[in-house]
Amino acid sequence: MFFVPDIIEKKKRGMKLSKEEIEFLIKGYVDGEIPDYQIAAFLMAVYFRGMDEEETTYLTLAMASSGEMVDLSKIDGVKVDKHSSGGIADTTSLVLIPLVASAGVKAAKMSGRGLGHTGGTIDKLESIPGFKTELSLEEFIGNVNKIGAAITGQSKHLVPADKKLYALRDVTSTVDSIPLIASSIMSKKIAGGADKIVLDVKFGRGAFMKTYEEAKELAELMVKIGNLAGRETVAFVTDMEQPLGLAIGNSIEVIEAIETLKGNGHEDLINLCFELGSEMLLLSGLHKEKEEAVRVLKDNITSGKALQKFREIIKAQGGDEKVVEDYSLLPGAKYTLEVYPEEDGYVREIDALRLGLTAMKLGAGRQKKEDVIDLGVGIWIFKKVGDFAEKEKPLAKILANDKDKLNWAIKEVEESFILSKEKVPKRKVVWTKITGSEIIEYKS
Repeated sequence: MFFVPDIIEKKKRGMKLSKEEIEFLIKGYVDGEIPDYQIAAFLMAVYFRGMDEEETTYLTLAMASSGEMVDLSKIDGVKVDKHSSGGIADTTSLVLIPLVASAGVKAAKMSGRGLGHTGGTIDKLESIPGFKTELSLEEFIGNVNKIGAAITGQSKHLVPADKKLYALRDVTSTVDSIPLIASSIMSKKIAGGADKIVLDVKFGRGAFMKTYEEAKELAELMVKIGNLAGRETVAFVTDMEQPLGLAIGNSIEVIEAIETLKGNGHEDLINLCFELGSEMLLLSGLHKEKEEAVRVLKDNITSGKALQKFREIIKAQGGDEKVVEDYSLLPGAKYTLEVYPEEDGYVREIDALRLGLTAMKLGAGRQKKEDVIDLGVGIWIFKKVGDFAEKEKPLAKILANDKDKLNWAIKEVEESFILSKEKVPKRKVVWTKITGSEIIEYKS
């Protein structure tokens, strides 16, 4: 029998906790037998003293098993899941899932809603008329077996420990703890039933991890957790100092995803999709060489196979597949306004966080999970770092349904772009790849 104060004291002194002690804490908290104030003390002890990779794995598995463990064994083939730590204009999942499914990957994707300045895949998909984002497990498995892909919201019964712990972390200033972040993310991935996991860990102004070093540390830990838990895991550390794509907002990100699948996407977005997608093909065993996997993905965009797969996903989940050709079927905005630079120059910086928060305050995001979002509003950007901006051509376009918000957003968007007379190099998107056996640093 364990005594909670003893466990807290042990961690407070920097000692290693056993698997049984961690399981006792998590089960007791979820069952309501251990009060918030004791778990708050435990979280603060972890925040200051940390956890090693073995302890973090025990915490992750205890959290994962606190609720429903999804069984995807009825899906034929290797199931590979992708997770992003969140960012601005990150339309990757909407492009990636149909793209890899068109190449034979069994893409069983459980996604979340946005919170704060980061957009959620489920919110974006709800822009499509009729699209059903809550599938039963039978529907989910059936769609993956039939067409190779399905995207659904996470079950309310998945990892209840994480929901309780995150709420407590939020009010005790223990959110930014690497072991607690890693266990939160990986517990959901493990409970989600995937065989292999690809992680996109972002850093920069628009990400939760502000520095490359922090993101790399988190990525390394999550790869170790995944492998210790018996799920082969690969992580990429990627840039979120500026928005990834060009669209910030729900329905316009659907448009950008469709345009990307038509071959018209921004190079940063599509190159990241090729990087993550080729890894998913390799982990699935469909290809042995990265170059061959990338070639297949490129061919499937050129041939229209990837776009056709997105049509199939939309139709299978009750959505109107005509949105692929007719964007007027998606929610729109009453007011639009273009923002121009005062002088010609090269874009030196783009404040991704400020743009993300501006889009959220226009109504595109939510500060609380229960907030109602405006699917049609957002911000299109037309320039990225390193691009030359001319004062006769717009830097961005604001979409709003409230004139006061539109007028307020002008200054926010203008000041998010910093220009320079000197030529500025473009930023690379993928910085590092981390596997169970090696760390590969990408060159510019």
